[in-house]
Amino acid sequence: MASLRANFFNWYIKATFRSKPIHLMPPKSLREGAEKLAPEKPPAGITMELVQEPNIRGEWHRAVDAARGRTVFYMHGGGYVFGSPKSHRDATFALAKQARADVFSLDYRLAPENPFPAAVEDAVMAYEWLLGQGRDPETMVLGGDSAGGGLTLALLLSIKERNLPMPSGALLYSPWTDLAATGHSIKDNDASDAMFKAVYIVEGAKRYLGDADPKNPLASPLYGDLSGLPPILTFASKAEVLLDDSVRLHLRLEEASVDSTLILEDGLCHVWPIFPSRFPEAMMAVEKAASFISKQTGENTLK
Repeated sequence: MASLRANFFNWYIKATFRSKPIHLMPPKSLREGAEKLAPEKPPAGITMELVQEPNIRGEWHRAVDAARGRTVFYMHGGGYVFGSPKSHRDATFALAKQARADVFSLDYRLAPENPFPAAVEDAVMAYEWLLGQGRDPETMVLGGDSAGGGLTLALLLSIKERNLPMPSGALLYSPWTDLAATGHSIKDNDASDAMFKAVYIVEGAKRYLGDADPKNPLASPLYGDLSGLPPILTFASKAEVLLDDSVRLHLRLEEASVDSTLILEDGLCHVWPIFPSRFPEAMMAVEKAASFISKQTGENTLK
């Protein structure tokens, strides 16, 4: 059973987010709203550095006691239309602290101004930049939520295609893996999802895709060749419309002999682990994610 704080958060999201026609709202309004409550400064034990190079934008969130070389490359959600490193600081600050890691949060180009495959191109460029900065893929984990989870998988497919060294693992929060919206949960969970309605997903995909095929594996990794990917940890809610995007991904990863772990929870909202300061289940998920990161990067002892 979800905690009282989680249930209150569900009510708040329904009242302030789900009640609006998200798929019709101007991108500017969505972007401003996403950043409205974002922390301006990092908490104790975390430092923040902005990156604004010609082709790479983002933020470093570093734990002062970070394990040497441990890196998390994080890609935010927001339907490829909104969201930013700033809007997701609560999640990445907590991940940096709990995993004792340096977290690079990517500020990739957004649609509809920059439709598919702009986000994938930016993610590949940033990964190559991190490697060029001396970041060891054996001590790096990729991560992302919702659209950022799908982008994480698209990056893994691109890494494989380019014969680049693979990171040691990937962390996914409610990943959006099927922009064709063929999962049964799109309709089955339309009433139970605290954040989205089915129409938000179906129509929202068009803003990113433009004229692209919704089953292109770099847009919808569920349809890609998943063999050869590193271990993947996925979190999802049984109540969300994107549930089947995670369940089917897990099954396809297992069919491809990829080490895949799927954690499902009842009564929680879409991408619930990105809200660690709001309710206890989210922080518990971050702690599990941190343990996964620690294991995959070769150090099992967390602070």
